[in-house]
Amino acid sequence: MARLPLIDPETTSGDIRASFDRMPVKLNIFRMMAHAEANMIPAMRLGNSILHKQKLSAVNRELLILQSAQLEGGAYEWRQHVPIALGVGCTQDQIDAVERSDYDAAGLSEAERALLKFGREVVENVRVPETIFAAVRKHFSDQEIVEAIVALGFYMMMARLTEATETDLDPAAGMKVYDGGKKPGG
Repeated sequence: MARLPLIDPETTSGDIRASFDRMPVKLNIFRMMAHAEANMIPAMRLGNSILHKQKLSAVNRELLILQSAQLEGGAYEWRQHVPIALGVGCTQDQIDAVERSDYDAAGLSEAERALLKFGREVVENVRVPETIFAAVRKHFSDQEIVEAIVALGFYMMMARLTEATETDLDPAAGMKVYDGGKKPGG
């Protein structure tokens, strides 16, 4: 049971109510985030831009989101993003490698290995050793590297939100929530 009550979307108003009304599934993570009224809409916009507007490929993004969830103990994010990862083209071998923190697994490309080793350093140590930074730089643009850091940081925050409040796990909504964040015709 969550440590804080989940906000009932029907009791909200204004921009938060409009945001809930657009959601195909009113996940508990958003119902918990609604306690931070001033932060919910900007956070959701950032999350949506990570999922739908970054240059970083969807596969690479989802590998990083799963990595962040695995390293942070974010059970909620792991449950929600495994189906999304599969839906955007990740393989079960890649997901299993992230779950085991096996960043040298055969199912990962050289670029994915470099990205995940970079991601581990960002999450666990903040500062990234030069050799690991140079390896990720061989495969990813400056923009993609910064986007990777932003994605990791956002999902670290979400893991902290759900774990600190013990937010109840929803059934995996998968691509329904992911597709719901896309702009029509986009």
